[in-house]
Amino acid sequence: MANLDCSPNAGINKNLLTRYTSLPLPDGKIIATYIWIDGTGQFLRCKDRTLEFIPKSPKDLPIWNYDGSSCYQASGANSDVYLHPVTIYRDPFRRGDNILVLCETYNFDGTPTASNKRAECAKTVQKCAHEEPWFGIEQEYTLLNYDQRPFGWPKNGFPGPQGPYYCGVGADKVFARDIVDAHYRACLYAGVKICGTNAEVMPAQWEYQVGPCVGISVGDDLWMSRFLLHRIAEDFGIVATLDPKPMPGDWNGAGAHTNVSTKAMRAPNGIGAIEEAIKKLSKCHDRHIKAYDPHGGQDNMRRLTGRHETSSINDFSAGVAHRGASVRIPRGVNDDKCGYFEDRRPSSNCDPYSVVNEILKTICLNVV
Repeated sequence: MANLDCSPNAGINKNLLTRYTSLPLPDGKIIATYIWIDGTGQFLRCKDRTLEFIPKSPKDLPIWNYDGSSCYQASGANSDVYLHPVTIYRDPFRRGDNILVLCETYNFDGTPTASNKRAECAKTVQKCAHEEPWFGIEQEYTLLNYDQRPFGWPKNGFPGPQGPYYCGVGADKVFARDIVDAHYRACLYAGVKICGTNAEVMPAQWEYQVGPCVGISVGDDLWMSRFLLHRIAEDFGIVATLDPKPMPGDWNGAGAHTNVSTKAMRAPNGIGAIEEAIKKLSKCHDRHIKAYDPHGGQDNMRRLTGRHETSSINDFSAGVAHRGASVRIPRGVNDDKCGYFEDRRPSSNCDPYSVVNEILKTICLNVV
């Protein structure tokens, strides 16, 4: 079974921390944790600062900077990268009036960094505001021991074949539900619009869902939910990975299935608008694949094989209730003749801003 002896964090007596977290802060002071996406486009960084006021909006917060040369975003000779606060969340770790601050990153000349996909996405969302786009993203992830072996897997072997683990119950079917429950509660406390969670097909693999969110807020909430996941797993001495295929072989990969609707799709007989959107997506498959993981499709090549509930990365397909298709129309949507569609191609480590940007450009702005 899982061996956490090699994890430094797991060996720390967490009870000692309460001596200090219970200390009251001076009146009028709070701690703000600034959070940003680093140059990899898939990992998060953070640092704290003391504020002497309680901000009412991100505009109240000071712009800050950090060493971009240590985050793959700048050279040592010109290392300052700037943090522009965009969304505020409640801090489930420090609680009280303390906050978590999601930030965009900007170069010294005021241009967005290469990993700042939010800036372009915000412009696209604004152009499509009249369409009232809603998004929901199903974030799959895998829990690992500190040695990168899936949590709960035999040290020198493999668990039984997939089948009993999806939405499973029991110590022989699910592992580390503690982290899942802690994460769910922390997201709700923080203000992330998390709407559910479940054990996934591969043992030690889980999923949670964020949404429905309007426009760019799904990207903000998903990135903050990822920060909370990594931060909580850190406390347990366990690693949460968003790798889309953490275990080669006959095991399911991990995706970020993206559910999409517009005002026209949600209206009576909106199935026609859904089918029209899917037709547009079929003509831009290659462009979407390049945007659906941080390595231009290379990560998804390991996952989108046409097996394990995935479509082939090389071909576009669509179908009703078909989990092996690129795009799925849920059975209930087909019956009701309105609702949403599910793009199953985005990888678990995708940048949701890139996904939202490409989908809206295709289905609302008719970019080919």
